[in-house]
Amino acid sequence: MELTSASYGVKPPFFKTLTWFDWLFALLAGAGGVYALMRYSGFMDGYEQGILVLAAVSLAALGWMWKPVRPLVLAVAALSLFGTYQYHGDLARGEQAFFLKFLFSSQSAIMWMSALFVMATLGYWIGLFARSEFVNRVSSAITWSAVAMGLVGLMVRWYESYLLGADIGHIPISNLYEVFILFAIITALMYLFYEDRYDNRQMGAFALTVISAAVAFLLWYAFDRQAHGIQPLVPALQSYWMKLHVPANFVGYGAFSLSAMVGVAYLLAEKGILANRLPSLEVLDDVMYKAIAIGFAFFTIATILGAVWAAEAWGSYWSWDPKETWALIVWLNYAAWLHLRLVKGLRGPMAAWWAVIGLVVTVFAFLGVNMFLSGLHSYGSL
Repeated sequence: MELTSASYGVKPPFFKTLTWFDWLFALLAGAGGVYALMRYSGFMDGYEQGILVLAAVSLAALGWMWKPVRPLVLAVAALSLFGTYQYHGDLARGEQAFFLKFLFSSQSAIMWMSALFVMATLGYWIGLFARSEFVNRVSSAITWSAVAMGLVGLMVRWYESYLLGADIGHIPISNLYEVFILFAIITALMYLFYEDRYDNRQMGAFALTVISAAVAFLLWYAFDRQAHGIQPLVPALQSYWMKLHVPANFVGYGAFSLSAMVGVAYLLAEKGILANRLPSLEVLDDVMYKAIAIGFAFFTIATILGAVWAAEAWGSYWSWDPKETWALIVWLNYAAWLHLRLVKGLRGPMAAWWAVIGLVVTVFAFLGVNMFLSGLHSYGSL
């Protein structure tokens, strides 16, 4: 009998497991990056062009590592291109063209995202109590659809900002309205990743609850404060560092929020509440730990990038601005959590409670500072 690497339980090299569709997806990601460079390079400096190339490569790699993200990326690309084409260079068509008015203008897409996230939250809770795998699968599909519409909304909003004027156009991650959309999308994607990895949808009711809370704030902020309008960037935000610092920050925020909601599920299951409906305590503990570890890594990167950005914008790496101070508190909180986990084996209810309380600290750093304190980050105030 011929012995192969599989006979010894050795996995073949990663590239040999890739299918034709994996390579096609990578080719499409590269082609998209080239198209964007050819069409929009005039609006970019060298650093921003480098970020675009890195984004295209990262997208291809993500599609290889996590297969479900590929149809999402292709759908978002197709719908975004269709939406931007519908404008024909005239922003006024947003209220005239059928597809823009009801589906693919940035505000329409974001409203669809909001409605779909709320529907998914209700669906996951129904599925949890009814123990219905079918309802959970439908809720998962709705969550994917919400993420797609949110991403389409951001992409079209990016285009709309340039229709207002070349000097106004910017990536839509510059104010609280835009970053709450980003937060909802990133948190949902992180949950969907763990849902796929553990083949378990019972955590969805808890994960989507925090997203629906963000959606509620987003809707209040849009309709009560009329914050959905596109505004020119303040001078401090006119930097390529924003394109790196803000997304990295919100991967951290999303991961910390997910860990807290999984911590709530852990505490309930540990007390015997919904224990026969939720994943095992070991699975919940593992997801909580991995989410915090990923969030801490990205939050660390974001903090370093923020310091470099601050030095460029304000002449100092660290100013003990309230936002910076509370970001440091958040970092120290999760650094301590991970230290005790890795050195002392922190687990169980104490780890879960810490994750939940950590979310309170994170929310204050993210939102409370903007509401109650002032400083160099006042451009994000309510």
